[in-house]
Amino acid sequence: MPGVGQSIRSTHNFDDIAASTYDESIPAHVMDHLTRRRVALIQRVSQRGMVLDVGCGTGRLLSQLPATAYERHGIDVSLGMIRQARRRDARLHCLQASATSIPYEDGTFDVVFSAAVLHHIAEPRAVAQAIGEMVRVTRAGGTTIIWDHNPLNPYWPIIMRRVPQDIGEERLISRREIGAALRALAPHYRLRIQWRQMTFIPDFAPVWSLPGLALLEAVLEQLPIIRRISGHNVAIVTKLADG
Repeated sequence: MPGVGQSIRSTHNFDDIAASTYDESIPAHVMDHLTRRRVALIQRVSQRGMVLDVGCGTGRLLSQLPATAYERHGIDVSLGMIRQARRRDARLHCLQASATSIPYEDGTFDVVFSAAVLHHIAEPRAVAQAIGEMVRVTRAGGTTIIWDHNPLNPYWPIIMRRVPQDIGEERLISRREIGAALRALAPHYRLRIQWRQMTFIPDFAPVWSLPGLALLEAVLEQLPIIRRISGHNVAIVTKLADG
């Protein structure tokens, strides 16, 4: 059931690679570093509660959140990905669904998270619709985190040509476009939007270099000019209570 803006071809591709090449498309030590950073951000905004991972893939992120603190839910348009997530951890609550039509009631989750999802949705109206859906299912006082590729980073076109999940239908989504979609929700929600520009470690970094590169990454993220070309733009959106 492909979502608006995501083709049947793209969905079938994710089904095909779910059990084979997807989890190996980025070296494990680099992906583990990214996952640790994403988990740390979720834990910073909410130490416990219900979490929804939109575009959960094979459940890598959700499985790293402690089950003692979080009720872990995920949706993905690819049934193959959902099956792999359930195999990874049977305690995950994962459903096949589109980001443009999230099958949960308003205000269900304490944290709604998406990573590297919007550029697969691609079509502008569908991107805005997905962002609206993520905010809708976030509870008042909760947080929506949108972590997506930064189009200003020059390395993305190179890596996207060689990873199996990217087939040429993708479109990198700018911070400006994400911000505009969030501001368009103003008639419906009171939102506080914070931005972070994060990650600099490339996929070809050897294992031995990771500790040093992680320290360098933390420095680069603090430099106003350099961080503009970081790997990811991250919107941290607090859904304020009315009144």
